[in-house]
Amino acid sequence: MKLTFKKAEEKDIPIINQLADVIWKKHYPSIITMEQIDYMLDKMYSTAALAEQMKQGHQFTLVYLENVPVGYISISTENGKDYFLNKFYVLTDIHRKGIGAKLFEHVLNQIPNAETIELAVNRINYKAINFYFKLGFTIKYSFDKEIGVGFYMNDFMMIKRIHPL
Repeated sequence: MKLTFKKAEEKDIPIINQLADVIWKKHYPSIITMEQIDYMLDKMYSTAALAEQMKQGHQFTLVYLENVPVGYISISTENGKDYFLNKFYVLTDIHRKGIGAKLFEHVLNQIPNAETIELAVNRINYKAINFYFKLGFTIKYSFDKEIGVGFYMNDFMMIKRIHPL
């Protein structure tokens, strides 16, 4: 299994957009409605939205399996030590092969001064929550956030301490 990692640039936005569409429409229908999936994809994965995230400093990394893009991750920081994991997705058909763990390890190696990484995950996305537990994350708190047109994010905020305080 040959994995390669590539820092994504603006020219890679169509790859991220296509992966998101496939992954979200396969993974999320048992968690949120198709209407909310479409709304969130449009809000967070349109070409303009992804370009704006990159301009704001979100660092995207693509993972390739045998030269085929199969996932992506996006992190950001305001202070160079506390990071937020904005996006972390691998094609559902190849889950449980260690690709997500290797992608996360690659990103950690790119941020050696990181002290913490936080993320938000839907409270009933049990598969993802368990994966994050395996990576060393713990639940910090739960929250509900209105994201527009009557849709909510009902999430856990999770944290991983890289260098214990």
